[in-house]
Amino acid sequence: MAFDLSDRALDLQARVQSFFDTEILPRHRDWVDQVMRQGRSQTDFMASLQDKARAQGLWNLALPALAEDEPGTRLSNADFAPLAEIMGRLPWASQVFNCQAPDVPNMAMLQDLATPAQKDRWLRPLLEGQTRSAFAMTEPDVASSDASNIATRLTVSGDTIR
Repeated sequence: MAFDLSDRALDLQARVQSFFDTEILPRHRDWVDQVMRQGRSQTDFMASLQDKARAQGLWNLALPALAEDEPGTRLSNADFAPLAEIMGRLPWASQVFNCQAPDVPNMAMLQDLATPAQKDRWLRPLLEGQTRSAFAMTEPDVASSDASNIATRLTVSGDTIR
């Protein structure tokens, strides 16, 4: 099986690496200070880095099924892999490109399953980087983060459904 990168992926790989080296890596000490030491949930420079990445066409790199009116590159997973490798060098770098978990899998789920109204309300702000999402689960009998452990129970009692 051949895993040669497309010319487009090679170009984006070089551009993401350059952006990482010139814009992200020099801010890592600031990130450590603001997030790790001060306990802030967001830095004072993330939005400006995101604006720069988006202006350079380095936005929503991990979503292959974007619609024409949705911002992003529509890369295949294979072409995204080397970009994820670069971003994975720092715990916060993927957020600069709007490629962070849990937002990417949640955006993919919304693309596939949401109604048009749900997409307008929930997907569009995620694609624009205006909000964040979450994935949470719990089960009383299983303490794990394995989503396959989720069970659903419905109880009907007269006119009441729980």
